Amino acid sequence: MLNFNTPFQKKPVWQPSLFIRASIALHVLVLIIIIVVPTLWPWAVAVLLANHLLITVIGLLPRSDWLGPNLSQLPDAAADRNEIALTIDDGPDPIVTPRVLDILDQYAAQATFFCIGEKAARYPDLCREIMRRGHAVENHSQHHRHHFAFMGPRGFMHELQTAQVTLTQISGQRPLFFRAPAGLRNPFLDSVLSKLGLTLASWSTRGFDTRIGDADRVKNKLLSGVRAGAILLMHDGNAARNSCQVAVILEVLPAILVAAAANKLRFVTLRHALS
Repeated sequence: MLNFNTPFQKKPVWQPSLFIRASIALHVLVLIIIIVVPTLWPWAVAVLLANHLLITVIGLLPRSDWLGPNLSQLPDAAADRNEIALTIDDGPDPIVTPRVLDILDQYAAQATFFCIGEKAARYPDLCREIMRRGHAVENHSQHHRHHFAFMGPRGFMHELQTAQVTLTQISGQRPLFFRAPAGLRNPFLDSVLSKLGLTLASWSTRGFDTRIGDADRVKNKLLSGVRAGAILLMHDGNAARNSCQVAVILEVLPAILVAAAANKLRFVTLRHALS
């Protein structure tokens, strides 16, 4: 988990995580062993395959910080202020997002919208409306590729940098946070984030509201994580629908906001929490 107990600032020069450094050292050691004792090559290959399998598994764990810093909950200072973060992914959506904004206004809650660049370009006025109402627009890649986690450095750089340009031009504010599509990634992502001055953000609790159309199930999952310092994940884009074809977020969001207010929690953007 990324520790942000100090005021927000640009990320320092990139350094590989301890796990990645250990993996690199393992590769060097295995190469030396093969050179010195060639007959051990089957064992050496098995060790490398096991290492790569572990790297793959870790990349499938959205909240893991083994591949690099990963913001999965707010800093202690924000939690002490009874702050909580609502993050909303995959928009903007011309049908759902305006209604989400109205609900947030009713409860005076701020949210962080992780927007897809190409959708923001399609609905620029809606993206600007998110900003006008006091929320934040952050980077969720340009195209939300299903194979995002399998891209290399050049692919990552193209997706993120293109989205940075798109979202900055539309919103007037440079994104500071990035969330990977589905939260999945590989070891090449962290260095790209560092070059672009972006911080990887995941979540502490999600409701799986892109797959579950039962509002009660989604609501209960999210309510279990409503606490100071939490980062909640919901979706305005790609949102699951109930039997009446209403986006689940529209049914669930009021209950989440009411529960937070009852616990004297205040919804803020990630920018605010880390400032």
